[in-house]
Amino acid sequence: MRQVIVRDARPAEYERIGELTVEVYVHGGLVSPDSTYVGTLRDAADRAAKSELLVAEIDGEMAGAVAYCPPGSPYANLAGPDEAEFRMLAVLEWARGLGAGRAMVHACIERARSAGLSGLRLSTQSNMDAAHRMYERMGFVRTPDRDWAPAPGVDVLTYVLAF
Repeated sequence: MRQVIVRDARPAEYERIGELTVEVYVHGGLVSPDSTYVGTLRDAADRAAKSELLVAEIDGEMAGAVAYCPPGSPYANLAGPDEAEFRMLAVLEWARGLGAGRAMVHACIERARSAGLSGLRLSTQSNMDAAHRMYERMGFVRTPDRDWAPAPGVDVLTYVLAF
């Protein structure tokens, strides 16, 4: 089995993390290439300054990234004052199914639990079936009352893992 390590991102990696995130979201058909959101996805340095930017490595090669948003992070869209959230989870195509996504979500869960928070929230696009299955297997529960649409035609589902 290949080894997955999740760690804090390093400043020298921010540009690559931005490219990786854009690649996953745009080339994966999740975001239009001309969307204003592409700039947000590309700006990993801003995420690192305003959240906790994590990367997953598989056998030493960067496989994905995620922003863990503790209470007070401007990147948190859903979380209440006693909750954390994670955003912009991205796993490169070659690494899917190898545990990188699950390892990053687990790292976010551990950070939220260690901080004594009441839960961890996330948003996911309605067409991301594999991600939904992973979240549900990890214990996350749908919260349809918090579903939203960041842009016309983009339906976002929400989940919470309560502690």
